[in-house]
Amino acid sequence: MNLSSLGWDDALEAHFEPYQNSDFQVARVIRAHKHACDVISSNGPLIATCTGRLLHETLTHAELPAVGDWVVVRPREGETNADIHAVLPRRTKFSRRAAGDRDMEQIVAANIDTVFLVTSLDENYNLRRIERFLITAWESGAEPVVVLNKTDLHSNLEEAIAEVVAVAPGAPVIALSARDSIGLDTLDPWLKPGRTIALLGSSGVGKSTIINRILGEDIQDTGDLSEENGKGRHTTTRRELLVGPSGALVIDTPGMRELQFWQTGMSAIEDTFDDIHTITGQCKFHDCRHNGEPGCAVHSALEAGTLEDTRWQSYLKLQREQAFADRQAKASLERAANSSWKKMSQLAKERANWKKDL
Repeated sequence: MNLSSLGWDDALEAHFEPYQNSDFQVARVIRAHKHACDVISSNGPLIATCTGRLLHETLTHAELPAVGDWVVVRPREGETNADIHAVLPRRTKFSRRAAGDRDMEQIVAANIDTVFLVTSLDENYNLRRIERFLITAWESGAEPVVVLNKTDLHSNLEEAIAEVVAVAPGAPVIALSARDSIGLDTLDPWLKPGRTIALLGSSGVGKSTIINRILGEDIQDTGDLSEENGKGRHTTTRRELLVGPSGALVIDTPGMRELQFWQTGMSAIEDTFDDIHTITGQCKFHDCRHNGEPGCAVHSALEAGTLEDTRWQSYLKLQREQAFADRQAKASLERAANSSWKKMSQLAKERANWKKDL
């Protein structure tokens, strides 16, 4: 397999330049474990492990290899194993705050061209959830596409599509039924050779079924909704990069019960709420707080019904979450930097004492 078929380009070639005068190779991560990865290079698959130096020099776990990353490896002679010496700069990354109480960034997938944000037209259908996923998708740098699956389960498909189009400005919205193989050809414009697609969404929305239809074979396990609560079951348990017959690279991900922001910029919120951003720009005063001030365009839009209160409240809520996430991310990075500085200081002290003893 040549590198271009895996998504290699001139920009990545420039990043690899410092490593070219050696026995280093580049490889792409197809599965990531704790400190090891399954990677594929132009010479075939390898099991690659992060060197101690790489583990020591990284400030946070998010800097270690993730699915979709390009890494610099040195194969071990006579083995199918290799050592990972560096992670090349990411062109895009889809990240979130790690689930649970851990205050850390989790990279879901890296170097993605397009994100298929999959939701199903059943109990999972939720406009507010779509807004949340869109913000993170815009922040990733990849192109978001909203995929409405299970069209047979909604009584008014045209109405549902119109609702989603209204909350997803700038993002294509397509509808299909993966189980019945209806509308799958609408995905074709994004399934190009060497392009990387990631599927993201809650459990049970049909991501694995879509993956199987794209790949033309049942590679991923699929499952039905729980009869007790109508919620999806996890059928994908790990992130994995797969190559489809079209040459497109597809990343399936486990269903997300929650998606908490990690250092999401205001521009991503403005992209998702472009309609509200336009309205706020029409206020009489540039510092309008939209709380009863004269000439407030937001107040007028809410009164006239051209802006729904639920969307406005969602915008305010997500703004607050974004600000809180940014503060958490900044504090986390500062702690990591301080920890790294302490380690370096301790190492320097130990070396000085060692030389003194000599």
